[in-house]
Amino acid sequence: MKQIIAVSLAVGLVTGLIGYNAAASGAADEGRAPALSELPAGYRDWSLITVAHEEGKLNDIRAILGNDIATKAFREGATTFPDGTIIGRLAWDYHPLEESKAAFGAAQSFVAGVPKNGVQFMIKDAKKYASTGGWGYVEFDDGKPSATAMPEACFACHSVVKDRDFVFSRYAP
Repeated sequence: MKQIIAVSLAVGLVTGLIGYNAAASGAADEGRAPALSELPAGYRDWSLITVAHEEGKLNDIRAILGNDIATKAFREGATTFPDGTIIGRLAWDYHPLEESKAAFGAAQSFVAGVPKNGVQFMIKDAKKYASTGGWGYVEFDDGKPSATAMPEACFACHSVVKDRDFVFSRYAP
């Protein structure tokens, strides 16, 4: 129970991406302002879309959440997401559960550990983010939009799933 509470309290401190939106003039993709200026209200209460384990440099476990528009699209098997979709990613380090190791003689069960700094979001607006497949990317570090990542890097990775509207996650019913 303590781990669940600790993870719940720390959700706002996980790692991620950053994105940019259109310039105030309305011309698509000319500005470099964050796609969102504030954490979306109530995002911690959004539906769970899926969970994942990321290896390599990131080496984390993550929860993928979606606003109502995203959740509906995932559940319906969308291959193109509607404008207004927001997908969030929370991530944590993980470590073996000692009790499981004692019970099975080897590390078998892993649990969330320290949250990674940053909360990531993808925001769908086909016009505003036309040059990045219709998606804006943003990371919040300590509750503020981060300025350390580049939208080109986010989009470059997501471009490998262009046939799924640049979304890696798959719905886990």
